[in-house]
Amino acid sequence: MITRQAAALALRKCFAPIGSLIDIAPMGRPKNFNREGVLQKALPVFWRQGFADASLHELEKATGVNKSGLYAEFEDKQDLFVQSLRYYLENLDKRGLLTTEPLGWNNVERFLKLGPGSLEGQKGCFAVSSMREFAILPPEAIAVITRSRGKLMQLIAKNIEVERPKMAADSLAELVLTFFTGLSMEHNLSSSRSSIARKIDDLMDIVRTL
Repeated sequence: MITRQAAALALRKCFAPIGSLIDIAPMGRPKNFNREGVLQKALPVFWRQGFADASLHELEKATGVNKSGLYAEFEDKQDLFVQSLRYYLENLDKRGLLTTEPLGWNNVERFLKLGPGSLEGQKGCFAVSSMREFAILPPEAIAVITRSRGKLMQLIAKNIEVERPKMAADSLAELVLTFFTGLSMEHNLSSSRSSIARKIDDLMDIVRTL
């Protein structure tokens, strides 16, 4: 004998509109992880291994989320990488290294000294490190990095502009950004902190006169 509840469910199935967003199936198990927490733990894996060599097994182990859980939250490994990159850059922006008032050379120097910070034992800048794999990175990741560097250029130029330099602020900003890129790579070598700090001081002494 068909119960009233079963009849009602059958009726809903028959008359639900095509493409309806109503989910008449039993609800799945709620996820037991936090998206931001996954990105925070996946980031060091990509940073350490690179996009190509970061295996799904390592990502599962680091995040504590199995394959089905990861793929329920992210489309694939490419999407997880892109979202990890966005997460990193958003947190870098929150530090406000180039937006603190008053703008000027002090902000630029602070950015060079604190920008390539460490995270979970990783050094340098994740976005700069990822540039080594441009040939195989997802197109969206390349676009994210390109936009980020363009934004950095603008922020650096704004800080330089208020100091009224002799050279064009944009040209000096390009010089500083190129130095930052090399500095980020050098953080991965065995260079001492004092050596890196000295190079930053030398650069600042030079650009302040230009």
